[in-house]
Amino acid sequence: MSLPPFISRCAALFLAAGALPAPGAEAADGSVMYRCPGNDYKNTISAKDAERLGCKRIEGAPVTIMQMTKPRTAAPVPASAGSAARVDAVAQRARDSDARRILEAELKTEEDKLAVMQKEFNNGQPERQGNEKNYQKYLDRVEEMRAAIARKQTDIAALQREIKKLPPPQ
Repeated sequence: MSLPPFISRCAALFLAAGALPAPGAEAADGSVMYRCPGNDYKNTISAKDAERLGCKRIEGAPVTIMQMTKPRTAAPVPASAGSAARVDAVAQRARDSDARRILEAELKTEEDKLAVMQKEFNNGQPERQGNEKNYQKYLDRVEEMRAAIARKQTDIAALQREIKKLPPPQ
């Protein structure tokens, strides 16, 4: 069985570049490739060493070994830089105060919107609009209003939880 010309040329290029050992061939440096326990591949040991270590000779199997780079460790932080990374208490209190002010303003806005929505909802009996001659349209709008009010209440509860997480104002 012959291979298509393109694949034959690619295989020849890989063999020429040394990427794939030819079947039964030795490694590029003239030594034999061995697979040792723990999937450790070696081509720099003698046959006696391979036998002593319990390695098996690999014949005819293409082996590609990729050297992994060592993971970089974080550079140690100098003592002076570590203290600079901390925020002083005054700055943190200012940030907390700003966060509280922003969240409380947003809470007030959302509560005002909820009050308007509830007034328009009229305890589930909002006034019919001119385009709601079909009663189902009216019921659909009432249901949308009910869902919007529920979402607004959920948003308000979330804002209140966020405010409670902040330290008390000083």
